[in-house]
Amino acid sequence: MDLLNQIVSSGSFRTLKEPLAFLRALEWLFAIFAFATCGGYSGELRVSVDCPNKTQSDLSIDIAIAYPFRLYQVNFDAPTCEGKRREKLSLIGDFSSSAEFFVTIAVFAFLYSLAATVVYIFYQNKYRENNRGPLIDFIVTVVFSFLWLVSSSAWAKGLSDVKVATDPNEVLLLISACKQPGNKCLPVRGPVMSSLNTSVVFGFLNFILWAGNIWFVFKETGWHAAGVQRYPHETTEKHSSTYNQSLNQGVYNQDNYGQTPGYDQQQAGYGQQPNLGQTGGLGQQNYNQARYNQTGPTSFANQI
Repeated sequence: MDLLNQIVSSGSFRTLKEPLAFLRALEWLFAIFAFATCGGYSGELRVSVDCPNKTQSDLSIDIAIAYPFRLYQVNFDAPTCEGKRREKLSLIGDFSSSAEFFVTIAVFAFLYSLAATVVYIFYQNKYRENNRGPLIDFIVTVVFSFLWLVSSSAWAKGLSDVKVATDPNEVLLLISACKQPGNKCLPVRGPVMSSLNTSVVFGFLNFILWAGNIWFVFKETGWHAAGVQRYPHETTEKHSSTYNQSLNQGVYNQDNYGQTPGYDQQQAGYGQQPNLGQTGGLGQQNYNQARYNQTGPTSFANQI
């Protein structure tokens, strides 16, 4: 109780509300389901061999299968329908590599998710002290995403092969009595593999979780922070360049406008025609001079 109060008072409990910690908790939970549904599997199938001599028949031949699915080590006895002699047979196939690889990845993912969640809650400040913690977390997340995809795909293929090898109809083909006419061989029931199907589903769900968590872990690294810092700088330079270009364009237009009268004057001179603008300017100047001469004395007389 004291530990819980300490966590709540320090504010560390709030880290569980963040997507990063929440996804780690989901990864931890889904990893448990993945290796539990696969590693804890055990099933049984049953076939029957009915001989013409009923005393030699065996209508309940039970064959147990379990993780890690080394089927060549699964032995069973079957009647030969030739006296009391029975033959010892074994299933065919070894699918332990894909199953064990899948369970191994699930166990390591479970351990890492648990450790990462503890670090997020109790050692978050140390985790973010430098870029080493988020960087290692990012690399491990990418690696586990790839391993979940590979192991889930391999186990899906392995499970398909296990279903074929443990099909009661396929098992009957191994019994020599079933190859002889007059003997009746029937499949009674096959193994229930719903939990193994569930393990494959959880495997791909774990891949989706880990792959989706890559972005949230990447945001904690210095790479993301550096990219965010560079982007506003590039945007500012772009706006500044656009503004200077617009300003220079405006000055250029103003200079061209100011040069227009000279251009007209040059054109007028080229056509050997009088410059009306110049004549008009002289006339205006004479008019202003005359007005000044007229108003000047009058004003002086009025002052007297």
